[in-house]
Amino acid sequence: MSKSSIVVGGGIIGLLSAYRLAQAGFSVDLFDPHIAKGATYAAAGMLAPGGEITSGEQSQYLVQLKSTPSWELLSREIKELCNEKIQIHKVGTLLVGWDSSDKRLVQQHLELATEFKARVSHVDHDAHPQMFEFISPRISEGILLSDDAWVDPDQVISSLLSALSHLSVVVHHESVHEVVSSKSGVEVRSDSRTHTATVGIIATGSSAVPAGIKASGENVLRPVRGMTVRMQGFDRSTLPMVRAFVRGRKIYLVSRPGGYNVIGASSDESGTPAIEAGELQRLLRDALEVFPALETAEVVETRIGLRPASPDHEPFFEELVTPNWAWSSGHYRHGVTLAPLASLQALEFANERTR
Repeated sequence: MSKSSIVVGGGIIGLLSAYRLAQAGFSVDLFDPHIAKGATYAAAGMLAPGGEITSGEQSQYLVQLKSTPSWELLSREIKELCNEKIQIHKVGTLLVGWDSSDKRLVQQHLELATEFKARVSHVDHDAHPQMFEFISPRISEGILLSDDAWVDPDQVISSLLSALSHLSVVVHHESVHEVVSSKSGVEVRSDSRTHTATVGIIATGSSAVPAGIKASGENVLRPVRGMTVRMQGFDRSTLPMVRAFVRGRKIYLVSRPGGYNVIGASSDESGTPAIEAGELQRLLRDALEVFPALETAEVVETRIGLRPASPDHEPFFEELVTPNWAWSSGHYRHGVTLAPLASLQALEFANERTR
């Protein structure tokens, strides 16, 4: 049977799904008018099972523990394919609290991480002064989650696009307007013409699926806004990422080599793709509380993206009612972390349809 596929959606999960399909011998047409300009664009790139530990989500934590090995495998493959290496920075996460109430939240995270059997330890400034470099002197202790790492999504996308080119994936910078029902395969109508294939994958994140797609109704999504501010300042790229509670609010910093810092906060329950003045002010104020050295840093840009969240915050891979189509979404704040694993689900589905 012919092995051809269509991927609708060019975020990190769509691109990685296209990569896995092409690597397995499928011809691939990928459609997205704005490649990697959704949730992927705003992502900091944290692979942080420890930092993201949440009560009631132990099964999700165990899945996320597989993320760094999956990224390492992908990095080796792409290096061999096109001599580009995805850099994986295994630096861990330092979690700290600003005031006494925030320190109690850190303690709660420590207790939960210990319950989950995560690699976690208490650290303080006296024993590990370098770990607290550029952090406010009033913060003298925290916990270290050693399994966490980060990748640079911009660099990942560049490497993936190079890999897709080497694998002859056709990237269409246009939208799919309609999926036409076809029992023998899949058919879509784009801006320019009609395209057919054997199987199709929908990876449109929080955006609506194309017309003509019928789902079971079991999986629904809501968009959750995520914002990051990029600043040029200090360089702690060889040190742990930092997550902090500041008066009950969450903030994080991922430092890239050369002093490029990505600062973000917890998700905002809003589907509006805009940055509000008050939201930006709170983020910068909290960042300056934790990192006073950012006072003289240069604001390079802000980025915003809408993450796809399911009601239980669990990702899903649904074989759709529309024949030969599957829908991969619901990854919420774990899109980068889980992308390699999601791409394997897409490949398994496609292989089943072409046996």
